[in-house]
Amino acid sequence: MDIAIVKYNAGNLYSVVNAFRRLGVEPVITDDAERIAQADKVVFPGQGSALTTMTYLRAHKLDELIRSLRQPVLGICVGQQLLCRHSEEGDVDCIGVFPADVKRFQPTRHEDKVPAMGWQALHRLDSPLFTGIDEGAYVYFVHSYYVPLCPYTIAQADYILPYSAALHKDNFWTTQFHPEKSGKVGEQLLRNFLDHINS
Repeated sequence: MDIAIVKYNAGNLYSVVNAFRRLGVEPVITDDAERIAQADKVVFPGQGSALTTMTYLRAHKLDELIRSLRQPVLGICVGQQLLCRHSEEGDVDCIGVFPADVKRFQPTRHEDKVPAMGWQALHRLDSPLFTGIDEGAYVYFVHSYYVPLCPYTIAQADYILPYSAALHKDNFWTTQFHPEKSGKVGEQLLRNFLDHINS
């Protein structure tokens, strides 16, 4: 299977590559529009600031490319946020696949730390992306911003308030958590993306 990982000014790409290698797939990291468009499936991971990342994506017309893709796309962490309409991080308009706005966590108690960092449970799983993954399974998050619950939510987590741990619309699936850092649960999710997710 031909998997393209979108190359842009975001960290964490090689841990995603290694996660797919463990599943027997050798993905390619590329910012070549034709190469991405021809891939069987596309992964859009990321760490970093929404504003600087969107500036880079627009300068290279990768925002238009990603929005136009018709094969299965998996957005991870900042990749999920950038596929939404707008982010409070830098007050920036994003790619706009999901009509949802990304919000910053607002601590309500002394023990509420931002960024939210660590293992949290997944609830209300509602997608083939979670085949073989149990309700309450733990996955790894690192984020200061979140997507509120919305009609496209296919899993939720709870930190300060319930929020979207994963989204789905058309050929776009996303996770706020890092499957590549989430042990056997994350490995199962990536395997599901390879085996069970089709346009």
